[in-house]
Amino acid sequence: MDLVALEEIKRLKHRYLRCVDTKDWDDLADVLTPDATADYGTPTYGRPLKLTGRDAIVGFLRDSLGPGLITTHFATQPEIDLDGDEAAGTWAFEDTVISTEHRVVIIGAAFYEDRYRRCDDGRWRIAHTGYQRTYEATLKLDDLPSFRLTANRWATASAG
Repeated sequence: MDLVALEEIKRLKHRYLRCVDTKDWDDLADVLTPDATADYGTPTYGRPLKLTGRDAIVGFLRDSLGPGLITTHFATQPEIDLDGDEAAGTWAFEDTVISTEHRVVIIGAAFYEDRYRRCDDGRWRIAHTGYQRTYEATLKLDDLPSFRLTANRWATASAG
């Protein structure tokens, strides 16, 4: 088993999640193959989200996860199978989204199903990422009278 490749893929997935949460769209683009696809199975949008191409994926995330949304994504328990310069991985993940504009918190969990490809430069990139929710729930901030947002790197005012 190629333990170096396994570690590189783990770091790649964690970089993807960090870039989404820090809204580092340029670095996010670098973790995806140009022909990458994404299938985000979330009921929030009322329809499946199937995206084709790195530009479409990054564009959707940039447009959807602007400064009014604070996100945290955690992925763990990777099950990665290597096959030469390709690999497949399943990750358990949980996320939290705080929308200060809509005064709502979304929490959920899923299993990511990813495919990876080692590119000509020798680096692994995500060729496909996607998930189907195991659950998703929403909470209205107005129903949580003790909720205070005491830090938000994208806003100067808190949503308290």
